[in-house]
Amino acid sequence: MSPKDSRAAAGPRVALVTGGAGGIGAAVVAAYAAQGTRVAVLDRDERALAGADGDLHVSADVTDPAAVEEAVATVVRQAGRLDVLVGCAGTATIAPALDIDLAGWARTVEVNLTETFVVARAVARHLVAHGGGRIVTIASQAATVGLEGHVAYAASKAGLLGMTRTLALEWGPLGVTVNTVSPTVVLTALARPNWENAAGDALRAQIPVGRFAEPDEVAAAVLYLTGPGAAMVNGHDLVVDGGYTVR
Repeated sequence: MSPKDSRAAAGPRVALVTGGAGGIGAAVVAAYAAQGTRVAVLDRDERALAGADGDLHVSADVTDPAAVEEAVATVVRQAGRLDVLVGCAGTATIAPALDIDLAGWARTVEVNLTETFVVARAVARHLVAHGGGRIVTIASQAATVGLEGHVAYAASKAGLLGMTRTLALEWGPLGVTVNTVSPTVVLTALARPNWENAAGDALRAQIPVGRFAEPDEVAAAVLYLTGPGAAMVNGHDLVVDGGYTVR
């Protein structure tokens, strides 16, 4: 039996989702569950984990590489395998570039870029050793166009695109594809009230399709990139923005 057949015989795929307790991450967890994929949720916030869906919950300080390695090992030990990583954890400090405090800058870059890399590397080591797999992280339209007040967020997400291209180049030959999804504003439960105003109306008017994205639309893009039809997609940024960034 080939390694690929052996993995298929071991049972349903297992996806590890960071930031899976709410927003886009929760939509990704639900989408995987609907297709029969087992889901493990990784987060440093135990309170967030307590309310998360998914089959497994693992808490770890994702700034600590050793703790992340152990968390990934725990998922593999409990689930029996690991096939996919989806990085949905993120944060943003919104302020004009002249005013943003460096603590907010550092926190945004740490969560959105450094912690994403730490988790991706830990998972990739397992995937490489077990025949390959898929990694997808959530970037943003802010990675490719300027958005006022988003200097730290834009820098972190642009860094994520550069990191992804390099990882795709290095890990593709080892059987691991690495891609990103870049949404426009996504109407999560937390975000929706923030855009039901004149600013939201003005931004929607700049999107060719005339609306913002729904969480399940972003989840659908993630499922495509981690599904069988995307085996040749590597190092790509799949933009889910209704055409906002084509201008």
